[in-house]
Amino acid sequence: MTEFITVATFNFPHEIMVLKTILEREGIPHLFQNENLVSTDPLASIAYGGIQLKIHPNDIETVQQILDDLNNNLKIV
Repeated sequence: MTEFITVATFNFPHEIMVLKTILEREGIPHLFQNENLVSTDPLASIAYGGIQLKIHPNDIETVQQILDDLNNNLKIV
């Protein structure tokens, strides 16, 4: 686990649901640190440092592309 690095931070559990599914489908090893803690007490998310997406450094480019695609394709109508 010491090799994993944080590439993104989220405030609430609902923000990671689609991303979690994509990472699992792509077979990218990942960890959402504090996911259960924030799920239990969402109002204290900032105190816990939010939900941190941790990945292996070899997957940075792939995960960054996934995050960019998600951010560009989410449109509120």
